[in-house]
Amino acid sequence: MKAAAKVCANIALIKYWGKVSTALNIPAVGSISITLGNLWSETEVEFDESLPSDTLILDGQSRLDQLGRVTECLDLLRVRAGVEASARVVSHNNFPTGAGLASSASGLAALTIAAARALALELSPRSLSIIARQGSGSAARSIFGGFVEMHAGSTPDGSDSFAESLLAADTWPLEVVIAVTERGEKSVSSRAGMEQSALSSPYYSDWVATSTVDLDRGRRAVLGRDFEQLTNIAEHSCLKMHAVAMAAQPPLVYWNATTVACMHVIWDLRHSGVPVFFTIDAGPQLKAVCAPGFSQEVEKALRDVPGVLETLITGLGPGIIG
Repeated sequence: MKAAAKVCANIALIKYWGKVSTALNIPAVGSISITLGNLWSETEVEFDESLPSDTLILDGQSRLDQLGRVTECLDLLRVRAGVEASARVVSHNNFPTGAGLASSASGLAALTIAAARALALELSPRSLSIIARQGSGSAARSIFGGFVEMHAGSTPDGSDSFAESLLAADTWPLEVVIAVTERGEKSVSSRAGMEQSALSSPYYSDWVATSTVDLDRGRRAVLGRDFEQLTNIAEHSCLKMHAVAMAAQPPLVYWNATTVACMHVIWDLRHSGVPVFFTIDAGPQLKAVCAPGFSQEVEKALRDVPGVLETLITGLGPGIIG
């Protein structure tokens, strides 16, 4: 009972922030994301009757702090397979872990797929998405490639809270440049930040109330391949999400000075005619999304920003690559 999986990370353009159920990890709002072809997690899962409990090795280190949600996800699959054996999980990311680059999305999606394979479970992509969601809300989207929509759903059991493909990667091959401004793990996780925002931010209720409009605008932009419209709604969604977090008590400021400097570089590039916009998840890394053929120009501009440690270039890709 051993198998592996390799799955790409994703970044949300129409953001997800907050939950209606922490127990089932059901998001309070839907989201639209793009899957990144060059950023991935590779995970191996082995079920072993001799193990007293689950173990997790992440990037070469034992991570007891991350083991809880790994076990929760494995339990869902163990019940389906009628298996009680504990599992040995070894996972590796080819990009910084826990730094706002969606390592939990690709990592928990890879865990779900590898464990399902090890248990010989034949599950539909939707079922895999629902299970992965319970490990990490954004992991539900990494099951799919290209442009992906995550449905928040409305049923208490989360059965209608899943992701599905919106547009294939090769249909609109946008390019992404990532400006890495910190390599360490962020001090406040996305999960903790969402809970803090929901409890204390005065903007949280409006964030939830306006999410449907944002999703509709984002979906139309993607399906219509309308880069200008996607630029407007993606940056708006990003800044709105961070405004909610910043207004929490205590405030959650995931950016650093270099993040803000990179934002201004993107605005300057766009004003000069370069088709590019930014998005930023719960972390200090800026992701610049540009039309095909412009990534080299965008990368050079971001690389020259003081404080940028490295830049990564990627196109869109599939969810599962191995």
